[in-house]
Amino acid sequence: MTLSVFCILLFAALLHASWNAIVKAGSDKLYSAISVSGTAAAMALVILPFSPQPALASVPYLAISCALQVVYTVLVAKTYQVSDMSQTYPLMRGTAPLLVAMISVIFLGDALSTLAWGGIGVICLSILGMACNGRNSSRKGIWLALLNSCFIAGYTLVDGTGVRLSGTALGYTLWTFFLNGFCLLLWAMLMRRQEVSRYLLTHWKKGVPGGIGTMGSYGLALWAMTQAPLAVVAALRETSILFGAFIAFVLLKEKVSGLRIFAACGIALGAILLRLS
Repeated sequence: MTLSVFCILLFAALLHASWNAIVKAGSDKLYSAISVSGTAAAMALVILPFSPQPALASVPYLAISCALQVVYTVLVAKTYQVSDMSQTYPLMRGTAPLLVAMISVIFLGDALSTLAWGGIGVICLSILGMACNGRNSSRKGIWLALLNSCFIAGYTLVDGTGVRLSGTALGYTLWTFFLNGFCLLLWAMLMRRQEVSRYLLTHWKKGVPGGIGTMGSYGLALWAMTQAPLAVVAALRETSILFGAFIAFVLLKEKVSGLRIFAACGIALGAILLRLS
């Protein structure tokens, strides 16, 4: 992996942790997630006419990805309603890269070096270690996080294939966020029109940075998937947990134990191994 791809993925990780923190800090987690996705959809709609369009071969992948990511967004909100971000965020993000690595190598033909496998393993084990000592542990939150990891792995694999077929990471990214945000807003307006409208009007200022964060984070990751194996990108992107733990400690006032500090060092080591692979 080149240094430029490595640094871009670290920046994407920071953006990813930031928009998750915005959702967690919202007074209503589901409406906050809808606000972030809806804002990203509006931004994508404005930029789409001026961007290159993805090839038709990628359209089925866009549709499948949309379905998976809508469920993922709702599950993120539900998970944060019942448990701490500092516990469930690493749990759902740490399990997904292992699934991506196994499936991409077995079914998609990606090749990984021994060093890359070592880096992925160290990152995933360290991230899972950060989830082992959560404050006010919630069994429901744990199961939701594990379920969400399957959806994360699913849309990562689908989008990794789709963006490679699309011929344009920018166009694929914009269509992804427009479709995801539109579907979420449509569902919200049909089911809870008054409550959602009131929340969006009141908290739109938080939706703007959240929308920029989620679209920037995943857009950069999609571009990186055209430059490096999916498993490496997925694992390195999960260094976002370092930023997530810091945000949870400083802004959300959640406890960060010595075990999580030790695990953070493990994540840094795994990132170095991936950089060298």
